[in-house]
Amino acid sequence: MNKSSRRTKLTRGIFVQYILALVIFTVAFFALFAAAYWFVRQFYWQYDDPVYQFLKFVQRFLVFFLAVPFIAGWGIITYFFMSRPLRYLDEVISASESLANPADEQIILSDKLKSVQDELNRARETSLHNAQVAKENEQRKNDLIVYLAHDLKTPLTSVIGYLTLLRDEQEISPELREKYLSISLDKAERLEELINEFFEITRFNLSNIELQFSRINLTRMLEQLVFEFQPMLNEKQLHCTLTAAPDIMLKCDVNKLQRVFDNLLRNAVFYSFEGSEISITAEQSDTTVVRFVNHGDTIPLEKLERLFEQFFRLDPSRGTNSGGAGLGLAIAKQITELHGGSITAKSENELIEFTVTIPVL
Repeated sequence: MNKSSRRTKLTRGIFVQYILALVIFTVAFFALFAAAYWFVRQFYWQYDDPVYQFLKFVQRFLVFFLAVPFIAGWGIITYFFMSRPLRYLDEVISASESLANPADEQIILSDKLKSVQDELNRARETSLHNAQVAKENEQRKNDLIVYLAHDLKTPLTSVIGYLTLLRDEQEISPELREKYLSISLDKAERLEELINEFFEITRFNLSNIELQFSRINLTRMLEQLVFEFQPMLNEKQLHCTLTAAPDIMLKCDVNKLQRVFDNLLRNAVFYSFEGSEISITAEQSDTTVVRFVNHGDTIPLEKLERLFEQFFRLDPSRGTNSGGAGLGLAIAKQITELHGGSITAKSENELIEFTVTIPVL
């Protein structure tokens, strides 16, 4: 039963009760008048009897004596039934005002407003949940910024230290100069990565992702992705295999979807056991399905369910070198859903699998 039906049922119930009350009152009023008239006719009255004089007075102004109590009765009944919906309205308004600052206590309304009470309590619970999620996201974001700010100091200190040595040491050997410059460059590149993390947070919060569709060869995209990650794979002695049909064509936003796969492969590298294998498979039927599987520590279920939350990181105590700002998977999910698809994760027996499903447009 929808909301309008519930409201109509309540309104109709009050209206029917109001009409019934008026009908019953009218019938009872005139029945009582008829009974009183019959009763009075059963007696022989003396002309000088005060009761007889009063009855004659009533008879003379019978319309008045009938109209006043009749109208008064209708007015009382009308007031009673008009005040009921107004009382209900006051209850709903008071309960609605409490939703601005929802409390843990349940909203309690009259029995007739049970359905409205349930809806308001659902809204209250949703509001409490959203407030808690926003608070947690804000806290994670603040913690992340603290981590990033702290990590900025380390490479910056190194860059300043080695550049100071290069400036102050007048007779430094070419080999040592090359070493200092190489370290300074590495630390400067790390600084750039950390600064980009800050921009990533800002972009995620302030911009809406819009898609520009074009037709691409998904197989070639994945092959190029594996090639570009080869230096990172070599650092951990990882082997990446790609299993896909020669030419899987897909209509999508190339840059955005590439970002999804880039994030997934980057995560696979970060959380893979050294010397293990990462496998990528792609297949197409009614939908296009791409899977990333790597060998790593099994992700607990409570963390697996939160992987796609923004600013969530598997191990927040680890430095930013072990991962990004906690936005990669959140952005990947947003991009995939904008394509009308879905992204899921599962982990068991030291296997981590991410599956991206995109409809064939």
